[in-house]
Amino acid sequence: MSTQQKTPRDDTLWRRVVRELADDLAVDAHARDRAGKSPCDEVERLQEAGLPAFLTAADPALGGGHGADLRTACSAVRELSAADSSVGELLAHHYALSWTSRFLAGPSGGRSGETFARLDARAAAEGWLLAGATEPPPAGTGAGPGLTLTRADRGGWLLDGRRAFDSAVTVADRLVVAARAAGTGDLLVALVDPAHPGVFAEAAADRVGQRLTGAGTVVFDHVPVPRARVLGTLPADEHAVAPFTALAPLVLRLLLVHVALGIAEGALAEARDVNRAAPPEPAPAPDHGLPDDPYLLLSYGELATAAHTAAAVAERATDALTRGLRTGWTLGFEDRADLAVLVAAAETVTGRAAVQLTTRILELVEGAPPAAPGAGGGGPGFDRFWRNARALTARTRPSHRLRDIGDHYLNNTHTRLARSA
Repeated sequence: MSTQQKTPRDDTLWRRVVRELADDLAVDAHARDRAGKSPCDEVERLQEAGLPAFLTAADPALGGGHGADLRTACSAVRELSAADSSVGELLAHHYALSWTSRFLAGPSGGRSGETFARLDARAAAEGWLLAGATEPPPAGTGAGPGLTLTRADRGGWLLDGRRAFDSAVTVADRLVVAARAAGTGDLLVALVDPAHPGVFAEAAADRVGQRLTGAGTVVFDHVPVPRARVLGTLPADEHAVAPFTALAPLVLRLLLVHVALGIAEGALAEARDVNRAAPPEPAPAPDHGLPDDPYLLLSYGELATAAHTAAAVAERATDALTRGLRTGWTLGFEDRADLAVLVAAAETVTGRAAVQLTTRILELVEGAPPAAPGAGGGGPGFDRFWRNARALTARTRPSHRLRDIGDHYLNNTHTRLARSA
């Protein structure tokens, strides 16, 4: 029985659903990472659990939604990422995209708002998994030149171009993509069915980490986009974007912070189980059966403290951004800048902690047998945490984040804080 058929607002039930799915994913995470296949099975598990509809409000006629807030979504992403960070990242991108119509509908909503509400309800009821991006590709990332929309003879638009995406393009039910409108330069955000014959998706090969996110490159060849599937328009001048609309990239960045935090916490917990079962040599086994090597205890004290610190910074940013989303269209430019600083700080602290912690854990579990059958041993089993942390955090530059935070702190500027990367 799908959880979409269960009581959608029972928070205790949903916490149990997330916990059970995380436990299920942890059992074969190492084996699936080594296989590196398209995440079809993982997406099916998410949809059976009803998690794609987590953030969408339930529709009286269609049902399906849970109506959770950002804090609850971040918690789910973090717990799943501790078990399998590829699945956590895949879900993080979906959650950020699932609020696209909310960010683009405008303060009055109107007819377009009603149309998008129906789209959201359908997406929730049918358990759609979304992939794509609502911003143009940053320069120098290899994502491609971006996408373009030209007017079609019979109304609507034609979508063309090529772009790489970090998540789910090989398994998504719908794509949410940003494309430049020919003539105006405005950025239009469109909903596209990947089953259309003009859409070609190619999976990314030989990824260092995050191998099961379904990342890849998509080519669009004269794909029709009806007017009803254009979710909104972002002006060419980024300074004209409403502060609430400009929260969209912050939501994604914060969700990815919780993926990194999940990686760190998952690696730490699994390493603890391994070292409890078999303390590293040559430490003698104590009478009580638990490791008491002072250097091992010191290492775990340092790592646990780093994880707690990262969690505290991430949770502060999560609380603030959740409140900012509740503020809605009355959010001010300074408010948005303050939120961007908190998210940037969370990215920096959590990213560094995830990489340093997963690196150190490789040393602590070296030579230890696996804690449980199929869990993977020291080295081959634990290197996926390090690879995943490196792959996830390599997309952002901590020095840029720190410079922007410092500029805001010293000079009260926030122009660069509007950037997503």
